[in-house]
Amino acid sequence: MPDNPGNMLQARSLFHDLSLKVEHLWDRVRPRDETPEPVIDTYMGYATPEGCVLRGRVLDTTWFSTRLEAPSRLNAIRNMARNFLTSEMPGVRIASGDVETVTDEEGYFQLVIPALPSGWQTAELSLPDYESTAQASIQVPYPDAELGIISDIDDTVMRTGAYWLPRNLWTTATTFVSNREVFEDTAAFIRQAEAGRNPVFYVSSSPWNLHAYLNQVFDNHNVPNGPFFLRDLGISETKFIKSSHGSHKGDAIDTIVEANPGLQFILVGDSGQHDATVYLNAIKRHPGRISQVVLRRAGKIDDADLKAAEAIRQTDIDFFSGPSLDPLVSEQRSA
Repeated sequence: MPDNPGNMLQARSLFHDLSLKVEHLWDRVRPRDETPEPVIDTYMGYATPEGCVLRGRVLDTTWFSTRLEAPSRLNAIRNMARNFLTSEMPGVRIASGDVETVTDEEGYFQLVIPALPSGWQTAELSLPDYESTAQASIQVPYPDAELGIISDIDDTVMRTGAYWLPRNLWTTATTFVSNREVFEDTAAFIRQAEAGRNPVFYVSSSPWNLHAYLNQVFDNHNVPNGPFFLRDLGISETKFIKSSHGSHKGDAIDTIVEANPGLQFILVGDSGQHDATVYLNAIKRHPGRISQVVLRRAGKIDDADLKAAEAIRQTDIDFFSGPSLDPLVSEQRSA
């Protein structure tokens, strides 16, 4: 059954309580290393008018570096646990060239380096107090880019049942990377819209712990590369449920649109997580910047989203809603 706000809050609260207990237990029993070997876990970066944004996290992951490759539900659960039972390293200096910052209380960092040429670029990252280094990939839009694509992930690109939170959590925790189902029609639509030159961005309420998992799923199904804008759930007494799906997604859209002042955007989502409402609000905040809204029908559509979808339909923005994106793919092919 799809969730209502009460069910979602209850499920999130239960998952939060369980996660908090697991982390407290892990903090007591996990092996301690007096000389930790930090690892720079990089996320895809993106360009802004001011420069290129590098993001990531510094972790001590020496105890969980080996992944279980044999596809099984048990190995999927073990691998997923390793994504979350990490040891973050706060207060660590991290640098790229002359630009330096310090990781926050959960090991995350973000720094802005000087602008780079268009295309996919790389930047070197290092920890001045350790020997660890890493390379970060950065998407810099081409000068002939005509538009940008901002896509949801859950039940838009990848089947998760995110409109019912317990099912989403179970699917993610128990399904091996090679067995995840991607909607090929959505992948084909994004590939056609990307056209080898238009930047793609992905927004999801999934935690940053899943970014490598999502990258693997996307690579397996030839889904175009693009920076992820995921969520820091922060397993603490209050932070875990601090921001809603809508506010996180809206903030991410604002960041992406403002980082690319010369582009209009296609917003791709689904009907199960209030994307219509989120996208309508984005249209209002960024007049003239959204050229198309595409929604896959997934789960029950509530009255607020029906009204939001109709409000979008009444604008001059191209709007599509349906159980499959195949009609749009065929339309693009015949254009």
